[in-house]
Amino acid sequence: MKSVALVSLGCARNDVDSEELAARLESGGWSLVDDAADADAVVVNTCGFIEAAKRDSIDTLLAAHDSGRKVVAVGCLAERYGETLARDLPEADAVLGFDSYADISAHLDAVVSGQRIASHVPRDRRALLPLTPVERRDAAADVGIPGHAGGPRNVLRRRLGGGPVAPLKLASGCDRRCAFCAIPSFRGSFVSRDPQDVLAEASWLATHGVRELVLVSENSTSYGKDLGDLRALEKLLPQLASVPGIARVRVSYLQPAETRPSLVEAIACTPGVASYFDLSFQHASGTVLRRMRRFGNTEQFLDLLASVRALDPGAGARSNIIVGFPGETRADVAELSRFLVAARLDAVGVFGYSDEDGTEAAQMSGKVGRDAVARRVARLTDLVEELVAQRAEERIGSIVDVLVESVDDDGVVEGRTEHQAPEVDGTTTLVGCAGVAGGELVRARVVAANGVDLVAEPVAEPAAR
Repeated sequence: MKSVALVSLGCARNDVDSEELAARLESGGWSLVDDAADADAVVVNTCGFIEAAKRDSIDTLLAAHDSGRKVVAVGCLAERYGETLARDLPEADAVLGFDSYADISAHLDAVVSGQRIASHVPRDRRALLPLTPVERRDAAADVGIPGHAGGPRNVLRRRLGGGPVAPLKLASGCDRRCAFCAIPSFRGSFVSRDPQDVLAEASWLATHGVRELVLVSENSTSYGKDLGDLRALEKLLPQLASVPGIARVRVSYLQPAETRPSLVEAIACTPGVASYFDLSFQHASGTVLRRMRRFGNTEQFLDLLASVRALDPGAGARSNIIVGFPGETRADVAELSRFLVAARLDAVGVFGYSDEDGTEAAQMSGKVGRDAVARRVARLTDLVEELVAQRAEERIGSIVDVLVESVDDDGVVEGRTEHQAPEVDGTTTLVGCAGVAGGELVRARVVAANGVDLVAEPVAEPAAR
């Protein structure tokens, strides 16, 4: 039987796309294996977001080539650079874009048989669909959109990893025009998945052992605008939380400027929905944010966080920030630091700005020197580490629900609370908790903190779900 190793890089959205590819390959007669040495071909689902991710993708493709197997590049890097990537990286036997996903099995058959496939020709995917969101719905059927292949009667996905947590895609693409971001050009305009498709896939995941759904997209706050319903997410959340077997639903990728009061209430107050706010602030200086083509400032962001905590004082909040954007001054960095101190976030990712091909920011004046960017990143990282550790210590004594993710051979139980998203945030170690298994929800009291990580002891009461 033909065998293929599938390597998924980048974000959770890419993980969903990889599981679609896996299902299509299996339906086309391919056997999925973990090790490239056991495969006839290797498919690498690449990431093309920032320079470090691009390098990682290229290194992975080169390593796959060294295995002696046929190598196919798909994903964001392949979609974004196509022919150029194929020319500069002849070690890849094929470079395929999103439009090739539907026929991925046939393409892989051709590659393994020695045929040379024409490389993907990049294009600005924003131009493929109408500008008006409500007109976009019908046109989307003619555009290859990864992760949108499932339906109520045909969930086209094959889980590649175990465990009780899985990403679930709400939408693809983005209509915002942030000056630093190239994602809309290769992921395309924003397209929501049909709510019934999302619910059907949630039910399917639950039958495969999933207990926590992590809703992913480029911008979850826009969900439903092309369906004619800007409150579609608020309506969908309680339905997802009611799916049999699902203990927790988590929303990720919230745009602060679009995080309306009704959505805050739905996330903070709906039983079964994690009271967790993944808010993409990026900065806090109003001047820098306007240059970024974004909205807001310190006071507006603090007001948003206050509205969250008015509903749930223990709600989790995380964000990412970009340091060294063109035109950023020392005063801007000081304003960002002031915001971070006041915000009391549970986790913060700090990134240094770098030019991205085809973005507005790459052409801006006022570039901050590379050494200065590195110094600012180091300084803000030190500040963030101190602040998030303090926030974790504030949680000592609180009662939390911990979703158990692993129990090792020595009986160490690891899981996550509502304010801890998988991979990007901290974890919680349960002590005195013998006999539990992965997927269980355990109510516990936090007794210690180590950085962003917590230690908790079970209490004699059932968890919320």
